Amino acid sequence: MSATTPASPPAPTYDARRTSWWAVSSLGLGVFTLVTAEFLPASLLSRLADDLEVSEGVAGQTVTATAVMGALTAPTLAALLPRVDRRTVMLGLTGLSIVSNLLVAVAPGYITVLLARLLLGITIAGFWAMALAVASQLVPTERLGRAMMAVNMGVPAATVLAVPVGAYLGEIWGWRWVFVAAAGVGVVALVAQAVTLPSVPPAASASLSTLWGTLRSPLVVLGLLGTALVAGGHFAGFTYLRPAVETVAGLGPEGLAVLLSAYGVASFFGNLATGYLADRRLRLLVLLAPTLIGVAAVLLALAGATFDVALTAVALWGLAFGAVPTATQTWMARVAPNRLESIGGLLVATFQVAIALGAAVGGLLVDVAGVHTALVAGGLTAVFGGVLLGFRRV
Repeated sequence: MSATTPASPPAPTYDARRTSWWAVSSLGLGVFTLVTAEFLPASLLSRLADDLEVSEGVAGQTVTATAVMGALTAPTLAALLPRVDRRTVMLGLTGLSIVSNLLVAVAPGYITVLLARLLLGITIAGFWAMALAVASQLVPTERLGRAMMAVNMGVPAATVLAVPVGAYLGEIWGWRWVFVAAAGVGVVALVAQAVTLPSVPPAASASLSTLWGTLRSPLVVLGLLGTALVAGGHFAGFTYLRPAVETVAGLGPEGLAVLLSAYGVASFFGNLATGYLADRRLRLLVLLAPTLIGVAAVLLALAGATFDVALTAVALWGLAFGAVPTATQTWMARVAPNRLESIGGLLVATFQVAIALGAAVGGLLVDVAGVHTALVAGGLTAVFGGVLLGFRRV
């Protein structure tokens, strides 16, 4: 076995006749629907809690349950479905997200909602885990970064558009009808995927032994660690944005909304800019994006007492973190191009664990040393993660 990459079968051969940017876009639409569904409870929390007769803290665990289930199932889904056409898997996962949203919409109580959200966690984990491998069969290798940029565009699009709109419609329609609408968007994504996705054979190496063999690669471990530090550092600081900006003079609910909107819009353009860089200047990208997260976090902590500075820092933060998913996916794909299904699952699990640990450690720092310390520590952690990724040219 090589000291840098695990021994494995040859990488799947790309067939130029299968090139379809429409199919790639349908995967992005699927991501949009999944991210929308994942974060809808956060924007509908008060009404959902009142209707289900639970506290807001308990209602918020529907988001936690989704993330935990995703972390548990992401690495193993490919191994559990070793012979199923990946087109069928993607369609099935999108269909399960529709079922999850409809179950939430008609749920008689909290337990049903929680079970539906666990189902969504499986769906999100599986779709993200498979997206990298499927996209690699739809475009040439040298354009994989641009393909993942298109797939990941669903994340900032949902953040900027779907979640705020969901909160608004929740006041007009009620929270249950918002989940019905989310299911309707899922139907649109399902139809788009059914029309555009070609048959994608499973990887010959889809098995638990392959997953274990992938984890034995030093470069894979380095990439997962770097990704965890970048994502964990981000969530250690950004989770506590609201208390961080409460010292800004004159900042009210409208000002906070402006900051969050600036983050979302900047994240959209950050992801948009990553396609070319991921394909042509990957090492620069994996160093630059985390470094900008660190700069933004430190700027907000040390000089963000005015609205203009806070707005600049938050926008810079969004621009930088918008580049992270595509950058890390492309980096890992180059490390193990013949194990993309395992890589995709491991990345999803890493992100979910980083979200939980980053927010937990950040909260501890906020309570013990203050929110500004959490911002600086999170930013420096992200920078260190970027250094690890940029240490080795791939």
